[in-house]
Amino acid sequence: MAKKSKGQGSATPAIVAATEAGIAFETHAYTHDPAALSYGEEAAEAMGVPPEQVFKTLVAEVDGALTVAVVPVSASLDLKALAAAVGGKRAVMADPAAAERSSGYVRGGISPLGQRKRLPTVLDASAQEHPAICVSAGRRGLEIELAPADLAALTGAVLAPVARG
Repeated sequence: MAKKSKGQGSATPAIVAATEAGIAFETHAYTHDPAALSYGEEAAEAMGVPPEQVFKTLVAEVDGALTVAVVPVSASLDLKALAAAVGGKRAVMADPAAAERSSGYVRGGISPLGQRKRLPTVLDASAQEHPAICVSAGRRGLEIELAPADLAALTGAVLAPVARG
């Protein structure tokens, strides 16, 4: 996969992080529909990529500390598994405003890459089943496709089974 872009758009912090790391990636832009019920499913459909290969970025609180979970859009986050993956006891979804403040991104466009503050990150183990996965590139309507190992390396993510369904 070469560094290239499909679609227009200025470089987001996520794209800058991937570029500075020197990894291979592609960006995919599509027209975001504000009425879309699921940002991730919208992205998968717009790009013609199976939903199991498009991952959403969720921010939770594990024992009071913000933690990032990256799971397929076709699944939901198992909060107990997330807590266990980072050595915690209890996880709840973070307040959306706290997630936006911490990441520097808006809900529906939160990328695991280039966040304002680096948080503990867990990438669902199913990512390893794909040569490349797509995650938000930091804006609704913009995805970045990269190797799961590169995403894990750039975010310091641990791989664990944290998705269900």
